[in-house]
Amino acid sequence: MYRRKVQSSALESVGYDAKKQILELEFREHSDVWQYFGIRPSTYKKFISSESLGKYFVTRIKGKYPELKLL
Repeated sequence: MYRRKVQSSALESVGYDAKKQILELEFREHSDVWQYFGIRPSTYKKFISSESLGKYFVTRIKGKYPELKLL
């Protein structure tokens, strides 16, 4: 999945597949890449346009959607 660089203290890059509803995040710390499933396009739009991607992730995504750490 293509990820684009973002301005965030927590995230390095963000990718999204609207058809599969998968959000892919690369974190700055440790360069871990995680996928989150069931992310609707409207949720992605709110996330990517939020004032703080890290804060939105922690309050609205983390622990609320199935996730998978990529190796």
